[in-house]
Amino acid sequence: MSGYWHWLKHEFHEVLPPTIFFLIAFHIVVIDRRLMLREYGLPLSSIAGATVAALLIAKIVLITDKFPFVNRFPDKPLMYNVVWKTVIYVAGAILIHYLEHLVPIWWRTGDVGVANRQLVSEIIWPHFWAIQLWLIVLLFVYCALRELIRAIGREKIIEMFFGHRATGSF
Repeated sequence: MSGYWHWLKHEFHEVLPPTIFFLIAFHIVVIDRRLMLREYGLPLSSIAGATVAALLIAKIVLITDKFPFVNRFPDKPLMYNVVWKTVIYVAGAILIHYLEHLVPIWWRTGDVGVANRQLVSEIIWPHFWAIQLWLIVLLFVYCALRELIRAIGREKIIEMFFGHRATGSF
């Protein structure tokens, strides 16, 4: 049983940093959209939706990190891995975002082809791509920070930001 709790604690600590990053980032996106679209009366995404999206993206990042091809450029300048990982994460996120819109229509229609055609005709593409642009920037920042932490070291980063040595495992 202790092995299970150790594994669960490890998984929780792995998912915590990307979840916190994307929770904050996606809530900023929701606030931004609400401010921009308020006067047009368009349907707005909710705080709950931003939270679920943050959890999904954090999980996508962690699952994708398990693939052997993700850390393809460990000995090159950091920008190589930052750009490479950003492209991989963005591809996964676009797929998940598209499926998020497709699955409810698919359940209603019962046919994935019909659902896809209906989605393509109904989706508000400028909003879809605006979210994707935000996501690209956020994923790039996230990847840059992760690579920087990997190169410098977690303890050194905590010392640089907060002025004291890191204690315990996080």
